[in-house]
Amino acid sequence: MTSGRIIVVVIVLSTILFGVGLWYTNTRAYYAPLEEVSLTVQAEDGTLVPLAISDAQGIDAATSPLRYRACFTLDDMAPLADATPYADPTPLFPPAWFDCFDASAIGGALESGAAQAYMSQFDFARGVDRVVAIFPDGRGFAWTQLNGTLE
Repeated sequence: MTSGRIIVVVIVLSTILFGVGLWYTNTRAYYAPLEEVSLTVQAEDGTLVPLAISDAQGIDAATSPLRYRACFTLDDMAPLADATPYADPTPLFPPAWFDCFDASAIGGALESGAAQAYMSQFDFARGVDRVVAIFPDGRGFAWTQLNGTLE
């Protein structure tokens, strides 16, 4: 084997290893399942009203506030009567292995009016809001998204 072939093999192998490492860190390494999911909605006067939820699954990461996702069933719709609607909800895509959260389907339901988005907490982290989307049957989803205050 010539030295040129050895160099090419080393470059290709190191590129493959780097690609696998990059994929792993973006989709697996930093996400962790949440032991407990607790959510609120923000009332028109700014107070946070806790939601009674069940069957909750969630993921989060310490590396970014935008990595939070949760799926749940809302047990009581009463707190939504005074909840602040969210103006521009845009569900962010989770890693593929977190399959209860389908950002495309949630976004389509929000656009068609089949689901309603509410402010869970304004500026949950600097420049980031927590948003909940609720379907009429009680299915709910939560995520965090940029609120534009850092622009």
